[in-house]
Amino acid sequence: MNKLIPIKIPLLNPNEPQALLVALEAAEGERVEAGQVIAVIETTKSTGDVHTETDGYLVGLRYQEGDTVRAGDALAYVGDSPAASDSSLPPWAAGHPTDVADTPPAGLRITDPARKLAVEKGLKLDSLPRGPLVTIRMVEEELARRAPVRPAQVPEGEDRLVIYGAGGHGRSLAALVQTTGNYSIMGLLDDGYEPGQEVFGLPILGGGEKLHQLAIEGIRLAVNGVGGIGDLQSRLKVYDLFHQAGFHCPTVIHPTAFLEDSASLEDAVQVYPLAYVGTQTQIGYGTILNTGAIVSHNAILGPYVNLSPGATLAGDVIVDECVLIGMGATLNLGVHVGKHARIGNGATVKADVPDGGIVPAGTIWPPRHS
Repeated sequence: MNKLIPIKIPLLNPNEPQALLVALEAAEGERVEAGQVIAVIETTKSTGDVHTETDGYLVGLRYQEGDTVRAGDALAYVGDSPAASDSSLPPWAAGHPTDVADTPPAGLRITDPARKLAVEKGLKLDSLPRGPLVTIRMVEEELARRAPVRPAQVPEGEDRLVIYGAGGHGRSLAALVQTTGNYSIMGLLDDGYEPGQEVFGLPILGGGEKLHQLAIEGIRLAVNGVGGIGDLQSRLKVYDLFHQAGFHCPTVIHPTAFLEDSASLEDAVQVYPLAYVGTQTQIGYGTILNTGAIVSHNAILGPYVNLSPGATLAGDVIVDECVLIGMGATLNLGVHVGKHARIGNGATVKADVPDGGIVPAGTIWPPRHS
């Protein structure tokens, strides 16, 4: 048996180790050449190709279009024949998702990795949506939403607040909160830092385990500084930690943002500089409206939506839960974007997008056919 050469997922963005596999350009067993594009992946900020480094045959393809992949993982391998394999490597190693015995119900399209995760976590397959291809990302988000967040009681006059997450989004959020002047930031929580370190001029108080001690000390306010780009589950888990520890997540709005009086925002919404929210618009729990985002009149955004900088939504748009809309994307009047959909940077959406739908960066939806 000759050695198999892995085709690794590249890191497109240091802040996004996960990416979406938007297209496969070669099939299992196909002859490939060094430098050939095997797949196209996309983060919220960029799109990139996955190349082979040697001639041979593509074998052991581990993912399908629509799956979430992680930088450094092997997408597939290059072998010396279409039947090349290695029992020590996935997908041939024991315990690979194809060993899962649970058979998907009729009409359910689900990847093998997503099916394995659902079975391991006790998530019933018949509770997953029919129609779109169910991926690991969709299963993770469904699991994270099982424990709904409920607001905690905050004593009158209490303004002490902690921020969970010391990365790029957490620091931007700290700047936003400081600019409002409404809260006293006690510090940052982040499991990747040692307590006592200083980030953005704020002390690291500890990780998630610190929340219960802070609650005992009477602190009841927290905001989520985990952006969740490419990994929404991490963001949702933070909300679950807040809920378990009895914290309330206030909505925070930058002074330069403009909200019409008739707009309605639920708790935990984050509105960044120069964003606009139109008349009779409804914004759901935990949604992020990033810098310069525009949400026009009568729009309805569900919980945990993320609008990247410069995204523009026309009037009467409906965006369901857990949707990611990339930088500079445009949604036309009256379109409906289904839950877990992903709209790439600079895309133009002219018609409804189904649950789990993917609109690649820079494209027009629906696709044009010649």
